[in-house]
Amino acid sequence: MKALRILVAEDDALIGMLLEDMLTGMGHNVCSVEATEADTVTAAEKHRPDIMIVDARLGAGSGVSAVDEILRINFIPHVFVSGDTLGVTMVRPSAVVIGKPYNERDLTQAISRALDAGAAT
Repeated sequence: MKALRILVAEDDALIGMLLEDMLTGMGHNVCSVEATEADTVTAAEKHRPDIMIVDARLGAGSGVSAVDEILRINFIPHVFVSGDTLGVTMVRPSAVVIGKPYNERDLTQAISRALDAGAAT
């Protein structure tokens, strides 16, 4: 997989740092790590990432709502991460979702699925 510019939306600072380290170790460039819905939308507009890794529930707002707003402007492939994958798939049946906790293999497969789905649109 080629190196990607990735936007991370994660309200838990420790998980955000660990995810950034994991993605960087995989050869990707994390352009921003955001903790709120509003900051995620702003960062997506500013950085134009290749893909987004988004916690479905952010402390200030919703990752799902942030993605909805971003998609109104421009399609960016995305992966949702959640402790409640069923809840996400109920509201977004076609979404790429991985459950917490996840590992590098899970993340790599989810990124590939999201990029493939984005290429089909």
